[in-house]
Amino acid sequence: MRIRKTACLSLSFLAGVLAGVWMTGGVPAAAAGPMSGYTLGRSTGYPIPRFVSLKSKRARMRVGPSTNYSILWIYQRAGTPLEIVGEWGNWRRVRDGAGTSGWMHAALLSGRRTAVVAPWLKTNVPLVRGPARASGEVARMQPGVLLDIRGCDGSWCRVATRRQAISGYVAQDKLWGVYPGETIE
Repeated sequence: MRIRKTACLSLSFLAGVLAGVWMTGGVPAAAAGPMSGYTLGRSTGYPIPRFVSLKSKRARMRVGPSTNYSILWIYQRAGTPLEIVGEWGNWRRVRDGAGTSGWMHAALLSGRRTAVVAPWLKTNVPLVRGPARASGEVARMQPGVLLDIRGCDGSWCRVATRRQAISGYVAQDKLWGVYPGETIE
């Protein structure tokens, strides 16, 4: 869940946009995705882009890499998956499942992997007992359901609901928070 924070578009917004273009080298994150290679973060040395999740129950996304910049969104759901597309010191340029991007302090982010059932889908997605469509359906999940990732083999991900009430497998292409073909152990 995210709340739109009204902010005055100002020079700080323009500076944030320019910093984002500069930090990502002017290349859209999709063009620098894991299937076409990646770059290493200037601050961490970790691959960019990469997925993380929100550590905090309440987190602010800003238009630039500092608390001096306006707040763009306030997220209110710990575990929300985000894609890191740039780094600047202790700040990470992130993008959410809706395509909104901005800056968050690294302390608000966790390496724990989560995903949401693809928000662009118009139908419910089956959660099955094993990594095959014919393995028996456990449940049907609506787009946007938040899941903990337990592992992925490149085609299927082993997942659990946030409170561990239900677990099973879901086709990897039905999730936002993992890359196509990505394996997670």
